[in-house]
Amino acid sequence: MVASAKSLAPDLATLDLDEEIRRLKRERNAVILAHYYQESEIQDLADVIGDSLQLAQAAQKTTADVILFAGVHFMAETAKILNPERIVLVPDMKAGCSLSDGCPVDRFIAWKARHPGAVVVSYINCSAAVKAESDYIVTSSNAVKIVNSIPRDQKVLFAPDKNLGRWVEKQTGRTDLVLWQGSCIVHETFSLRKLMDLRVQHPEAKVIAHPECEAPLLDQADFIGSTAALLRYVENDNAQAFIVATESGILHQMQKRAPGKTLIPAPPLANCACNECPFMRLNTPEKVYLALRDLEPRLEMPEALRARAQIPIDRMLALS
Repeated sequence: MVASAKSLAPDLATLDLDEEIRRLKRERNAVILAHYYQESEIQDLADVIGDSLQLAQAAQKTTADVILFAGVHFMAETAKILNPERIVLVPDMKAGCSLSDGCPVDRFIAWKARHPGAVVVSYINCSAAVKAESDYIVTSSNAVKIVNSIPRDQKVLFAPDKNLGRWVEKQTGRTDLVLWQGSCIVHETFSLRKLMDLRVQHPEAKVIAHPECEAPLLDQADFIGSTAALLRYVENDNAQAFIVATESGILHQMQKRAPGKTLIPAPPLANCACNECPFMRLNTPEKVYLALRDLEPRLEMPEALRARAQIPIDRMLALS
């Protein structure tokens, strides 16, 4: 009697997952790219940890045969756009993004049509289809620089994050950006009232915030920046305590880089773990192992779409 493949599959509970993942990386000539918002165990297994810009740059440079993207769907799409010949794996294909989901391409095209001649700038948190309809892709690290590079006599459409768009307006001095009305389910949940309570409890702490947060909260911040910029700030600033208003996964790297400093996650409005991205947390070490073992699930896209989406990404990378 021949045992089924399922019965021969190893019990994940008995495996040393860290060692198995490292073994499979060697055998597959694979690289793991992980966002700062992944759980700490995945971050510790990654070859590159970064924000959206850093991971796009790493995807552009890699020589690996297999890219496992421990992040969300649009990030893996970016890796595939830049690496059409390589296998791109996503541990859980359901790892989406509220910003991307809230900007469907049919509505985006109709929005563009209402503003003929405008320059279209899209935050990287969007689908490949929306990227293909854009003139520039930006991240929170380079959005101000790229918008500043656009002549001021040209109308700019900015999608899909209205909070990042308003912050870019303020930083560039442009008041004419037309903003798509989208927002991040994590960054919009931080409570201004609870933040003010924390400031009273920790008067020595500096408030640092991601520009996806709403404007009243950003007005209270001592420093605003991309995820990578927040990490550098904690590492290099003289303060010894920080209230951190972004997805709490970044605290792992902050603690590693600045072990003597106190890190206080900004609280959400509700009594929940709402400052954790539910999409990012769909990825687990077990799913990373299975993806490397089976080389599934793979991210694929039509070549015509991929080629069109690469144009604005290449423009971003050239300016970054």
